[in-house]
Amino acid sequence: MLLKPNPENKCFGCGGANPRGMHLTFEQDDATNRIRGNFRLGPEYQGGANFIHGGIIATVLDEVMGKVCRFRNARAVTAELTVEYLKPVPIDADLEIEGKEIEMNGRNIHIAGEIRNPDGQVLARARGRFVVLGQKQQGIGASEIAKSQ
Repeated sequence: MLLKPNPENKCFGCGGANPRGMHLTFEQDDATNRIRGNFRLGPEYQGGANFIHGGIIATVLDEVMGKVCRFRNARAVTAELTVEYLKPVPIDADLEIEGKEIEMNGRNIHIAGEIRNPDGQVLARARGRFVVLGQKQQGIGASEIAKSQ
């Protein structure tokens, strides 16, 4: 299933309503419970000469890992994020991203993500802990769910 930017969401990474956002699109693979995406980031996301800024790499990894919570129908927020920068991520290069659940402990979902080049070489990887606020409900935001608990 294709996960396009929601035109009403102002999220910097995946929202469609943020004119300065990244507008990332993902694919939900229900057979493997993985979220994947293909993207190319230009010089506006540059850190060092011809490489993507480390904070942007962390943002992209956080986005793909956050989408993994969909498999549990959970509305969750990032509690911890650890990124390993293995190789510089070049600007204007085709990149692949993938996220998958590692385990769930109570309200904590532990998720891993990777950014790879088209040859499959891992350029950056992350681990994250996401805390479930509640079940995802159409039209209800996280603050409303938290208030109801």
